[in-house]
Amino acid sequence: MIETTEPVLWFVARASGLTSLVFLTLSVALGIAAGARRPSLPRFVTQGAHRTCALTGLLLLVVHVAAVVADPYVPLEWTDVFWPFAAGYEPLWTGLGTVALDLMLLIIATSVVRHRIGLRIWRGVHLTAYAAFALSIGHGLGAGTDAQEPTVAALTGTSVGVVVAALALRLWRDHDRSDRRYRAGHLDGAGSEVRT
Repeated sequence: MIETTEPVLWFVARASGLTSLVFLTLSVALGIAAGARRPSLPRFVTQGAHRTCALTGLLLLVVHVAAVVADPYVPLEWTDVFWPFAAGYEPLWTGLGTVALDLMLLIIATSVVRHRIGLRIWRGVHLTAYAAFALSIGHGLGAGTDAQEPTVAALTGTSVGVVVAALALRLWRDHDRSDRRYRAGHLDGAGSEVRT
């Protein structure tokens, strides 16, 4: 563990960062499930849980950022929170976190004005959630002082696994349904191929 003049800030920063990762992982996985052509659960359930997890994760991220900036051990200013790769501490890894935060803020802002900007633009911006998730994983691995701890490494690996599994399941289910519809459209009622 790293020694700081304010160990409480260190613990708050780490705890809020890791807990934020859990909620953002759930948010991404639920977002993947909510966007499926025929979700397993009603959309209002997955979308409601997705939004709740996203907002909780973002609030914990604000706590994480505030604790890191307040901690005198890490030479960070508030401008470093929004301006990537300019930080005095681990500029590359901190910059990945900054870009992830900027993307998350953009996703939330466009979600608030979704009815004004249209579904196509909103969806395009919303797809950057995958990049924000990947960048936040990179940030945690590179800038996290306890990233090599077994518990933190297991949490990080599990987070990646959950998102990859959710994406793979959605792609498989959507492809399987499309394939069944295609085959059904090319066969008549007796199972003979329909000539078009």
